Amino acid sequence: MSLSTTGSWLEVYREIAGRRGRGAEQLLEELKARFVREVVGSELPRAAEWVSHLLSAEERLGRVLGVKGVVYPKELKSFLGGCEDHLRKKLFIYAHDLARGRLTPDEFLERAGAAVRTSLLTNNRSLYQSWVFITLVAHLAERGFRLIYPDDMYLHLERSGRQRTGEIPPNAVLSDGYRALSLFVEAPRPVGWEDTGDLARAWKLYVALRPDMLAYGGRVASIVVPGGDPPVLRPDVVVECKELDDWYRRGRELKGPVVGPLTAEEWRDRWITGLYTGLAEVLNVQPSEVKARLRERRGLRLKDPQIVILYKRFYEPRRMVLVTRAPTPPEVRRLLEEEGVEVYDEVGFSHEKLEGVVDILEEAASQEALRADFVELTPAAKELLREALELLRRRGVEEPPPAVVERALKHLVSSLSSGEQPH
Repeated sequence: MSLSTTGSWLEVYREIAGRRGRGAEQLLEELKARFVREVVGSELPRAAEWVSHLLSAEERLGRVLGVKGVVYPKELKSFLGGCEDHLRKKLFIYAHDLARGRLTPDEFLERAGAAVRTSLLTNNRSLYQSWVFITLVAHLAERGFRLIYPDDMYLHLERSGRQRTGEIPPNAVLSDGYRALSLFVEAPRPVGWEDTGDLARAWKLYVALRPDMLAYGGRVASIVVPGGDPPVLRPDVVVECKELDDWYRRGRELKGPVVGPLTAEEWRDRWITGLYTGLAEVLNVQPSEVKARLRERRGLRLKDPQIVILYKRFYEPRRMVLVTRAPTPPEVRRLLEEEGVEVYDEVGFSHEKLEGVVDILEEAASQEALRADFVELTPAAKELLREALELLRRRGVEEPPPAVVERALKHLVSSLSSGEQPH
């Protein structure tokens, strides 16, 4: 690739040559800033707009659900704090290798450019998926559902360290007092096991077949079913999100754990056999051909529409939903709908266009074994609760809103029992 030097990061690179110390470090920062703007500068305004949409959705969620905030994955949290700053961080090692002569300018352009573009694409995808999830939860809150898990009053979108015990807990459990719904983001993922290495490696396949969201009716503490076929509970609803304009032209290769040696416990063999059948149907080939290609370690290249269909055939949800930000071509939509995929396309960032998906999730909610009443607070009561929480925080006490309400009611009951007059 030819390199232009006019107004480019290359000008800064030449200034860095032969310099050391603080001046060189400052120039490296300028080089990284220029490089990011040159490689993806035209895409940064759109990324900033998407961030604004997500933060607005989070603000709305706080109003309607009463949560303290949203806990994002570390990578996305950094991106939301500043798209350009986040992308510059990806250049730390590459820039130092360039300054030390370990990379030529051409090598830097190729490797650092790929890192920046990949990071932008990955974070945009995670951002849109998060917007869809937060918006769906906000809709459910407006229909009377409340967050009953986790009890820290944060909506968790990350899964870091939460699966080491061999369980896969939900990101959120919602209830309206009569029905409950358990939601899992990007599950299933690998979990901690005390079993053989083969069993642990089997979970790597789930990384390759990981829908954006699984929904289960009722209060589901974990979706792991050891010895099951497959070893996770059958979801009531699977929701997959696509943020790119041309998502249906994109694809990926299923390899890694899929292509590895196929020796494992009997349940794993049965599960892999089911995968062969699903892949064969999607590719319109014989299962034996799929197995042969995988054993040759060639991998399988699937288009995104085929992957969506594979999710449906493999996980067998009662409802399979696809949400796309941009319009979906009629022929692609027809292919998906013929396979039973319910398509909600051209959603953009319009929360109204997700009403149909919320209907599906609400229908999936299961009856609660025990009824729990929710009391809607008046605006004045909400403000008093907010003030109470703030005063507690100033004293170093962190309590969820339900605990503070319980404490206030106990105090009221105690006062009335001692003969005090209400006022």
